[in-house]
Amino acid sequence: MLNRRILRIKAFKVIYAYAVRGNMSSKEALSYLNESLEAVRDLYVFMLGIVPPLSREAGRRIEAAKGKFSATKEEMEASDKFAANSLAALLEEDPDFIKQFSKRKFSWDGYDVFIREVLDSVQSKDYYRDYMAAPERSLQQDCALFRKIFEQELDTRESLQEILEDMNICWVDDLAYALTWDCRALDDISKGRGWRLPELYLSDETLRRHPGASLESDEDFVKKLTVKGLAAYERVFERVVSQVSQWDRDRLFAADMAIITLGVVERENFPSIPESVTLNEWIEISKDYSSPKSRKFVNGILDRLIKGKDLEEKPSDNPAPEAEKEEGKDS
Repeated sequence: MLNRRILRIKAFKVIYAYAVRGNMSSKEALSYLNESLEAVRDLYVFMLGIVPPLSREAGRRIEAAKGKFSATKEEMEASDKFAANSLAALLEEDPDFIKQFSKRKFSWDGYDVFIREVLDSVQSKDYYRDYMAAPERSLQQDCALFRKIFEQELDTRESLQEILEDMNICWVDDLAYALTWDCRALDDISKGRGWRLPELYLSDETLRRHPGASLESDEDFVKKLTVKGLAAYERVFERVVSQVSQWDRDRLFAADMAIITLGVVERENFPSIPESVTLNEWIEISKDYSSPKSRKFVNGILDRLIKGKDLEEKPSDNPAPEAEKEEGKDS
């Protein structure tokens, strides 16, 4: 499920936390990393679980309209095509989905205002009207509709971001990626493959589909990157300070140094990854996590350290210091 870009971002957030806190053990770093990685898959499950509540709200609206004293003919004859869609029924009856949703103690109860907000938006769209106007009913058609809902109604909705941040701080920045996997799940369901919980790592997913395939473990990659990044942070920090005389250590932001450190560490420890790939990946990540003023600086330092001869030192295998680092030095 998780690709290398997401894995790098998760490792970055661990090293950033270390830079801000001033101390973190390897055990703590890996625990934080694992929690953050699992959270993406949890979010995928939680968001797929919005299908039945949206459908039930549509059904409630139909019944409320029919129960009005002066209900119109149009209201009395309103179609229940969306309210009774087969996708919602499938998920509510799927034992694996029910198990995964319930064991995480997830529920959309209490978010009625948000559900109504989304349904209002959906019912105002042409794609919904086209769906309702089509006479046929099929699982494929229902999945196609919900794919549009996931693509167009959820990713940028601020009210949803607030809900997710309150539920799990690890979900910050993960919504778009989780929704992409929800859309893949809808494609699989529409083709009769049913719902399943994806493997956490893409390499495991590939092995599931192609047993015996030779490939590098994504789990090993992200854990090694994180632990080595933790051990190398101070070393890389000092190298950066020594190379840029016009910058003092107080001007080096924690996010920038975390990105630079991990770019260097990836180059040092993963020779099978092309230099250009490593450089491009961390430059792309810096676009989202470095400040606009420091982004050019970060890109220049990364390019110099990764392409230059500044990597003659071998990475230290010693654990990162626990308490020696000054509190808040890089924040």
